Amino acid sequence: MTKFAIWWPSCKRPATLWPDRRGRAMKAKRGPNHRLVKNHRSYTVEEIACLFGIHKNTVRAWVKGGLPTSDRRRPMLIMGVDLAAFLQARRAKHKQPCKPGEIYCVRCRAPKVPAGGMVDCQPVSEVVGHLQAICPDCYRIMNRWISMAKLAHFREQVEVAFREAQEQLSNTIQSTVNSDFKQGVSDHAKTQPGK
Repeated sequence: MTKFAIWWPSCKRPATLWPDRRGRAMKAKRGPNHRLVKNHRSYTVEEIACLFGIHKNTVRAWVKGGLPTSDRRRPMLIMGVDLAAFLQARRAKHKQPCKPGEIYCVRCRAPKVPAGGMVDCQPVSEVVGHLQAICPDCYRIMNRWISMAKLAHFREQVEVAFREAQEQLSNTIQSTVNSDFKQGVSDHAKTQPGK
């Protein structure tokens, strides 16, 4: 059996699900991970498509978009160093870091200053807090996790109101509202004859 015959069936899997190194099913991520690329290896278009679980035409579009190839001959060979650098540059181009006082709005796909400059903070632990605010453009809820150490710097930009942490079920003294049990004797004990 040739190397191609061994390699080809592994590339015929669907792009959304493929096994990882241990054989478990793994879902496709949003973008290709540059850490999977070996720097000292050359790849063909088909090998890159198989490595990331994407279509060959996507890799060809990357070549047209600026991914350098070793030469213009067929099969088109792409060096691993060039591929990793291209993917890192592509990912860095789309990043939009939040400045102090901004929260990322998923719907608008941009960092926004909260509407009215007001943010609710719910401390989750002594170290981490959960921020919630309203987007000034689409009026949706924006969420952000923040370190309590960085919260003082965040408070210089916007007004932060602290909410009381919700009580966990394990800490409650009273039974839940939908419980059939009352304090003292249970209904089961009342229905039993002779008791």
